[in-house]
Amino acid sequence: MTPEEQLERIVPSLNELVERMWHGQLEYPTPCAKFTVHDLLDHMIVLGGTFAPMFRGEPVSEVTAPAVYGWVPTAEFTKSMDELVAAVHSPGAMKRTIDSPVGAVDGDTFCRFVAFDGLVHGWDLATAIGSTWNPPDDLVAEVDAFARAAISPEMRDGDTFAAATEPPPGATPMQRLAAFSGRAV
Repeated sequence: MTPEEQLERIVPSLNELVERMWHGQLEYPTPCAKFTVHDLLDHMIVLGGTFAPMFRGEPVSEVTAPAVYGWVPTAEFTKSMDELVAAVHSPGAMKRTIDSPVGAVDGDTFCRFVAFDGLVHGWDLATAIGSTWNPPDDLVAEVDAFARAAISPEMRDGDTFAAATEPPPGATPMQRLAAFSGRAV
């Protein structure tokens, strides 16, 4: 499965998850220790808006999330995520060298990191709001295989990636991936 196909499957599910939220859930804590639901939505909006030009080979301008809101930023989130998916399909995106948060990597590799981030943050959001997040097992398996090969012990600095945790017996593939990312499952 190409990384573009991974994002094509992840992003619509993320958009649907955000559409199910209500503003009263914005301050809920998430399994991602440094983020509330509000913070995590802002984080994803900003990263989607930052990564899209990187995939297109364009200069990155400062991207900000909505400053203050008493509503779920569904339109802003969807726009950012949809632009990201469009950008990974731009000419040369998968071969272009991208100076990413994980270092200078080709677009294919960076897109796989973005897919990993999207799956785990989708799990964070769903867990925080008590919703379901059941990405297909084949998709999770592809992302999991990449993550286990790509994330080195040096990357587990507690900020970029935390130390892996032990998933509970009978954990789903998504729960095992979340545990690998450092979430308490």
